[in-house]
Amino acid sequence: MYVASDSFQRNKITSAFQGAAYHGLTIARTWAFSDGGYSPLQYSPCFYNEKMFQGLDFVISEARKYGIKLILSLVNNYEAFGGKKQYVNWARNQGQNIFSDDDFFTNSVVQGFYKNHIKAINSITGLVYKDDPTIMAWELMNEPRGTSDASGRTIQRLLPSGLDIRNGFLLKVDKTINNHLLEAGLEGFYGQSNARTDFITNNQIPDVDFATVHSYPDQWLTSQSDESQTLKSHIEDAQNIIQKPLLFAEFGKSSKDPGFSTYKRNEFLNTVYSEIYSSARNGGVAAGGLFWQLLVEGMNNFRDGYEIVFSESTSTVSVITEQSQKLNKIRKMYTRL
Repeated sequence: MYVASDSFQRNKITSAFQGAAYHGLTIARTWAFSDGGYSPLQYSPCFYNEKMFQGLDFVISEARKYGIKLILSLVNNYEAFGGKKQYVNWARNQGQNIFSDDDFFTNSVVQGFYKNHIKAINSITGLVYKDDPTIMAWELMNEPRGTSDASGRTIQRLLPSGLDIRNGFLLKVDKTINNHLLEAGLEGFYGQSNARTDFITNNQIPDVDFATVHSYPDQWLTSQSDESQTLKSHIEDAQNIIQKPLLFAEFGKSSKDPGFSTYKRNEFLNTVYSEIYSSARNGGVAAGGLFWQLLVEGMNNFRDGYEIVFSESTSTVSVITEQSQKLNKIRKMYTRL
């Protein structure tokens, strides 16, 4: 959205989607938020930057052109691009008694700001987003965490009541909810983790349509040598307990890590893809995987070590393309059925 808001850089967005489609990719996940700070989408509650909205419109139109479905994330857990911290600061500036960033999940004024953002994203520009089939799903928050509550219950409150999903708020805003799915944006941690979320209970909310996992073993599983075992446990729990599809919505290895090599990155990507394929081939719940993150030349400001630029690593591109083609064959088989 940020790059596309500059008409002179829009060719980069076109190039990204064109390359993704060429290599068999069918889903992209991107931000539909930028709250406060420099060049925001949302200057302050309910006040929007039309130029940034035009950038988001362009992203959606290019995705449509190249047959890519989108997952749009509605707010960040972290301070980058504003996030929940910006929301609670807006409420604090209006006189609300805010104790921590976790008040995002419970404070009625903060939740009002967030609900208004959902309405704005659905209705401000171009083809109304709630009517756009290019959008596959809404993500409630990127990697929600409730750090003040080790039980995970704070996040649990976010899902059924804090956003009034069960009371129909999001359903009323997006009347094509049967076409637009809903996911929570969870990383996949289990109860009593430092993230204060629980993969099973948080995804069992009826209005959450599919579960998600973000997998960064070099950051989070440094003491665990069998990376595939963690993937298997999430697939098994999504299959047997949650009973919903599972999307690996982020995964990767950073070139900034000590001992990084392209071989190790490719090996990890192949491990994730292989587990997904094994499940999908047997009619299981694994629905796909989105590596973090796809960039093109000239997007250096967004490089974080995890970026994949198709022109820079032919071996990594080969892994991605091969696995995408295998998964697409399964998808087409089920489509015919």
